[in-house]
Amino acid sequence: MKIDVNRFEVRLAESDEDVAAAQRLRYKVFVEELGAKASPEEHAARQERDEYDPYFEHLLLIDKQAGGDPLDKVCGVYRLMRGSAAKAGIGFYGTSEYDLSKLENLDRETLELGRSCIAEEHRGGLGMHLMWGGLGQYVTKHDIGVLFGVASFHNADPAPIAEALSYLHHNHLAPPELRVKAQPEHYAEMNLMPAEEINKQQAMQRIPSLIKAYLRFGGYVGEGAFVDHDFNTVDVCLIMDSATMVEKYRAFYGRKRGV
Repeated sequence: MKIDVNRFEVRLAESDEDVAAAQRLRYKVFVEELGAKASPEEHAARQERDEYDPYFEHLLLIDKQAGGDPLDKVCGVYRLMRGSAAKAGIGFYGTSEYDLSKLENLDRETLELGRSCIAEEHRGGLGMHLMWGGLGQYVTKHDIGVLFGVASFHNADPAPIAEALSYLHHNHLAPPELRVKAQPEHYAEMNLMPAEEINKQQAMQRIPSLIKAYLRFGGYVGEGAFVDHDFNTVDVCLIMDSATMVEKYRAFYGRKRGV
């Protein structure tokens, strides 16, 4: 799987250096930019990493024109774990935040998405489009039925985003058969305001662009948010049916290209 549009390339990591480059970008975004905690070893290497990395595939957006340190060539990252691989290995990362038993027991292949980030200079442009195109190819190749993963509001306090969380709860709650629930230790209620009191425009302004992209492509949210103090975030679990995602992706980008 490879996508090449002029200066950019989208492909899976093929070497330890590729993974290290992904970890370098994650360090820049999650630790330096957003204030996540990191170990002394991570600070010394300027790489955000954990014990799950060897078990995941890493989808990369590569800027072929980037100079300097080879570890700075990666400007977009997605971490991917298929359900079949999770069962045979370390399990899903997301079980630390959500009870995923409903997804683990599906008779369709699942795909966990995580550690998604784009370098600041490439946000809002071609980068995310290319990453979603690569993800779509991966979904088709491996016959993925359901995609899921946590996405974050960048502050570990639910109060300022009460309207946004309530909007997600009232308008995008997953159907019962897919409705995972946040683990009780760090559970945060999302139903904080009555539906009739929510200003949709204000709520949407507080929702990060990645979460809005998932919603645009047919995503649902699980029950409850998870407060992650280590990453300084409030997380919600997004769940998507692959057929709906691919259909809406093609329709959305087709309209943007005028085709």
